[in-house]
Amino acid sequence: MRILILCLLIILLRTNISECQDLPNTNVYLLQIEQVDSILTFTSPQFLTQFNAKGYNNQPSFLSNTELMMSVGLENANQTDIYLFDLEKKTRLRMTKTPESEYSPQVTPENLFFSVVRVETDEGRSQRVWQYPLDRKDKGRPVFKYLRGIGYYYWLDRFRVALFNVADVNYLSLGDTRDEATRHLAPSVGRSFQKSPNGRLVFVHKITEGNWVIKAMDTNTLEVETIVPALPGCEDFVILKDGTILMGKGSRLYQFHPRKDTTWREVAELNNLGIFHITRLAASSDGKLAIVNGGE
Repeated sequence: MRILILCLLIILLRTNISECQDLPNTNVYLLQIEQVDSILTFTSPQFLTQFNAKGYNNQPSFLSNTELMMSVGLENANQTDIYLFDLEKKTRLRMTKTPESEYSPQVTPENLFFSVVRVETDEGRSQRVWQYPLDRKDKGRPVFKYLRGIGYYYWLDRFRVALFNVADVNYLSLGDTRDEATRHLAPSVGRSFQKSPNGRLVFVHKITEGNWVIKAMDTNTLEVETIVPALPGCEDFVILKDGTILMGKGSRLYQFHPRKDTTWREVAELNNLGIFHITRLAASSDGKLAIVNGGE
């Protein structure tokens, strides 16, 4: 009995330590993409998160060409809210102020709401997709009332959402907001989803520990095409409007165009900006690139 009690105490202690861990220190930079033919250059660097340089600043997403949303956790905090950055006026606005944590902001297809993954304060720390009005007239509501365990997501159209489901083996599913029906699409996927210029869902398939591949899926026919192996150990990417895929590894950016390239090409070394660990990326339609430095 004493051994059992001791084991339970150890488990509880480990759980409490895990729950109290601080968020990783991450920062967001902004660059302008210049493109001549297939050659990319990156200019006009800006450090967007100087106000919270020792905190958590992550998962950037463009609301418009001049507005950028991201998840922000202040230094030594264990909770995040969504902030909106006006890139022209150089201002920021706190969009949520809740006891819950909000991550992965995106504008919804009808441009009336922004959505998030919300980690709730219930005993199970439920993770659901929520949406809030951009005018902040109400406190928001769940996009999917009953679907929990959502780590990441991506809007495909007004009703369909690609969902990263947290499980023993994480998997990709397609959710319909009208009836909360889901359709299993693929196991062992990465956290980054994009839509190609021809409307296919693009994701990283982690086939084995050392074999990660970027694939494109037609979500109507479920036909899948392999595009290119991912950079070793990397799962974050963004697709530019011409179809070019950008990925980062360490301090370097790489590009791959499915119709023009046969392998990844290095296009930028960013260590001179203090960027040494590129993770998430976001691009605007007019060529702005947001880069997260740090994290996992």
